[in-house]
Amino acid sequence: MEDDLKRAVEFHGHMCPGLAIGYRVAKYVKSHYRRSEDEELVAVVENNSCSVDAIQQMLGCTFGKGNLMFIDNGKQVFTFHHRGEGRAIRIYFRDDILQEIFSAGRDEEARSRAIEAILSAPDEAILSVREVAIPEPPRARIYPSIKCQECGESFMEISGRVVNGKIVCKECFSRMT
Repeated sequence: MEDDLKRAVEFHGHMCPGLAIGYRVAKYVKSHYRRSEDEELVAVVENNSCSVDAIQQMLGCTFGKGNLMFIDNGKQVFTFHHRGEGRAIRIYFRDDILQEIFSAGRDEEARSRAIEAILSAPDEAILSVREVAIPEPPRARIYPSIKCQECGESFMEISGRVVNGKIVCKECFSRMT
């Protein structure tokens, strides 16, 4: 097992088809871009599956740094933008291999075969890659914190809501409306 894959498995907690998908995507991206030390590389992921853990660990794209963005489209699609280079690539993990993975279910032998297929296939057999034009993603912003006038917990000011004349967090807003 390659060192990058070992570290991704350690980060995620186990090997599975989803992590293998993310590993292959991240490995491809690493061959075209440098790992993000700060916010240079931005990943826009369209799913919240195990694959995203490999993206975080291998490429340095994280929610905390603001260079990992999630759009819930339920697709194994990943777009990467490198700030300063003005270009982005969109990677779609092909349907045919996904069908094999989904048919594996909880059958460990079938899952192992799916993982092996993902790890050994040539890039062009599993990845559809194209350059795309997207606006440069915004840099992470740091917002001031304020206290919820209902529960007393601090939250980012931009996430506040007003109800009954009080500035409250989203959680309290949901309970109060």
